[in-house]
Amino acid sequence: MGKPTKAIVAIMYDFDKTLSTKDMQEYGFIPNLGLSAKEFWNESGTLAKQEQMDSILAYMRLMLKKASEKSLPVTRDKFVELGKDIEYYPGVEEWFERIDSYGKENGITIEHYVISSGLKEIIEGSSIKKHFKEIYACEFLYDENGVAVWPKLAVNYTNKTQFLFRINKGVLDVSEDEKLNEYVKEEERRIPFRNMIYIGDGLTDVPCMKLVKLNNGQSIAVFKKRKKYTAAKLMEENRVDFITEADYRKDGELDKIVRTIIEKMAVVEKLARLHDKHKKSIEKAVK
Repeated sequence: MGKPTKAIVAIMYDFDKTLSTKDMQEYGFIPNLGLSAKEFWNESGTLAKQEQMDSILAYMRLMLKKASEKSLPVTRDKFVELGKDIEYYPGVEEWFERIDSYGKENGITIEHYVISSGLKEIIEGSSIKKHFKEIYACEFLYDENGVAVWPKLAVNYTNKTQFLFRINKGVLDVSEDEKLNEYVKEEERRIPFRNMIYIGDGLTDVPCMKLVKLNNGQSIAVFKKRKKYTAAKLMEENRVDFITEADYRKDGELDKIVRTIIEKMAVVEKLARLHDKHKKSIEKAVK
């Protein structure tokens, strides 16, 4: 696998209410069913409770059931098409290239990843899809006609953490389980946890936020304007490093936080590489 010659920083994002202003199903899919968002999510929660079902599988099942009842197409193409209706927090669409450029100024390559319980197909239809090296999100399995028939991948709040290790080791293909579980020395992993930034909005992101934070990366909880209670609670409980409004515009608080983290990671990476070089020279001298 081997460590890359140039330092890489991975910025990982939840999607719904982190980059977008609400759950992605609420922009087009749920209104097309003739339901309010509250009605859909309440029914999904009831299904999960009654059937002792994973909440993510419950909403995916309900999407297919409701669409079938309304005779709405549930094809991959239709889901991708929904991505064009997504609305973002201020500055999101300009964020990625600006942060990439700042990374280069500091000798860092920035990679962006999504780890979401939303639908990968909808994200793939979004205007920002091109900026992500990998999108980890729920997916449907489709038949020969492109019609959704079964959940292929469900990403809930606990199994989100596996994707951190995929990014850490450079094993990005979700079908490669054995390779993911192989032992790799920390210094040989593609992106160390200290070079990770996780940005999320709430309790479903806590396992990822905590794991990154405990391993010397940085976790940031973002919140919608004037709705900071959940983020503040995460900060109070020492689950995140920073909280800030979900405003991605240039020179905003989030922008300043991430740029400062990149500067810090660039310095730490230089020191780590100097240490490794010094250690190897000492080892060679004493042989």
